[in-house]
Amino acid sequence: MSYQNYLEGGKLILTVPTTGGVQGKEANPNLPEQPEEIAEAAYECEQLGAAIVHLHGRDEHGERDAGRLQEVNDAVRDRCDDIIIQNTTGGTGIPLEGRVAGIRTDPLPEMASLDMGPMNRYQHITSENTRHMIDSLAEEMQEKGIKPEMEVFNNGHLNEVHRLIEKGLLDEPYYINLIFGPGTLTPPTPENMVNMVNNLPENSIFNVLAIGPHQLPLTTMGIVMGGHVRIGMEDNLYFRRGEPAESNAQLVERTVGIADKLDRDLASPAEARELLGMSSQ
Repeated sequence: MSYQNYLEGGKLILTVPTTGGVQGKEANPNLPEQPEEIAEAAYECEQLGAAIVHLHGRDEHGERDAGRLQEVNDAVRDRCDDIIIQNTTGGTGIPLEGRVAGIRTDPLPEMASLDMGPMNRYQHITSENTRHMIDSLAEEMQEKGIKPEMEVFNNGHLNEVHRLIEKGLLDEPYYINLIFGPGTLTPPTPENMVNMVNNLPENSIFNVLAIGPHQLPLTTMGIVMGGHVRIGMEDNLYFRRGEPAESNAQLVERTVGIADKLDRDLASPAEARELLGMSSQ
């Protein structure tokens, strides 16, 4: 996966993370929190060309609640046509038994995120993501035919991807989400993106996730580098400096327009499944 993929007209997979599990409506009242709100956001973005929706559950007060992922999944399936459901298995301060809800829904999701190592987000809490957690989740995903999206928060986490490959816990092509932002994430610069892409394992496909003001420039760069992109309100609450985003669809529509100007067609959910080596469900 490289610039050559862009030159050859490789299709672009667009993932939309509708809500996340950190900020709520106090940060932007347009952020969807309840299942029907999330499902409507997923539908709007699917109509614009999103192939994958990344999902979190929240309780009736907007607090994260993995126990509601089943309800969110059901709402998205009822509202959307064919979008690929990708459930979270992450969560700051949440033990393994609280992480597995996302890969135990009925029916199973086609995809799930898989954090590849620790991350500092708050002053007194670290996302542990121990090797035991990672391996346990990877094993269950492989057994169930769920495609993992490896969440690489910094370049050291690429070592963990190689480790899972060596253990035989991943199936080709490897789908790697490169994450850029503050704290212990990879510093968000074009130079660091090039370095990360240059260090990917063979037979891998990369996706770009950038936080806040870095979402637009770095995902645009990812489009040109032949990768795929994640655009939505979990990662960025603003349309431009000082202007809160009106919706996930507003952010997605802008990136769809950029991809069109760069002559890169969007992959449908069916085409995304084929690119990622997933069987159609």
